[in-house]
Amino acid sequence: MRKSNREIKEQEGLNAVLEKSGVCRLALNTPEGAPYIVPLNYGYEVSENGKLTLYFHCAKEGRKLDLIHKDSRCGFEMDCSHELETGELACQYTFYFESIIGTGMISIVEDNDERIHGLKVLMRHYGGEGKTIDERALALTTVLRLDAVSYCGKRHERKN
Repeated sequence: MRKSNREIKEQEGLNAVLEKSGVCRLALNTPEGAPYIVPLNYGYEVSENGKLTLYFHCAKEGRKLDLIHKDSRCGFEMDCSHELETGELACQYTFYFESIIGTGMISIVEDNDERIHGLKVLMRHYGGEGKTIDERALALTTVLRLDAVSYCGKRHERKN
């Protein structure tokens, strides 16, 4: 990281970004060599040793699933706390933010209990903990699990 003074080093700070962010951008590899990036709703779990697992949901077919079947390596990014500071001169503009970027392995969850677990994790992130998961909707839903191999956080915050 070029500006190491902006690195979020403590797990508590990383967890705060995971909690505040509303969208995770998933980057998948295409056969053409260009990344395919898609914004997704997500849920997350962090183990005591900092291992990050992300859950997503999607339809039963589509480009995303085709790419995952071919190559399970992926990248991801999420950000929050956006604030633009302006100035009289162009060089006085700056943007405040918090973000996480990482790499991992993504898979399609086949086990029904884990599929339900993943959806509950996702619902918890958006304030829907305890909501009933409809069996008919579950049958039409694919659940994805991303096991992060590495991730780091960065923050540029206003100095008051």
